Amino acid sequence: MDRLLRATVNTWNGLLAATRSEAAFRQELAVLAAAVPLAFLVGSKSWKPLTLIAAVVFVLIIELLNTAIEKLADFITPAHDPRIGRIKDMGSAAVGLAILIAGLIWLLALAERFALF
Repeated sequence: MDRLLRATVNTWNGLLAATRSEAAFRQELAVLAAAVPLAFLVGSKSWKPLTLIAAVVFVLIIELLNTAIEKLADFITPAHDPRIGRIKDMGSAAVGLAILIAGLIWLLALAERFALF
């Protein structure tokens, strides 16, 4: 039980740190806040709202990993290094792909909801 409590505290601290230091994470949290009620309007079957919300949470997860990589890279060396720049670009690309996937999931759900095809 003690380990679960420590893990919960660490999770909370990580979410707070990301929220305080990353504008992108705050923006994605705002999208999640809007997505939760919208998911129940768009998703007609019981599993669709969960899928729509999970798609946005997936973006947040990848953003957290990207932020961790960036913070670690900056801690290792604050000086510009092209190798670290490429690593940061890869993390950014992961976020971009996650946003693309989430967007496609939402577009498909909207198209089905409004019978566009």
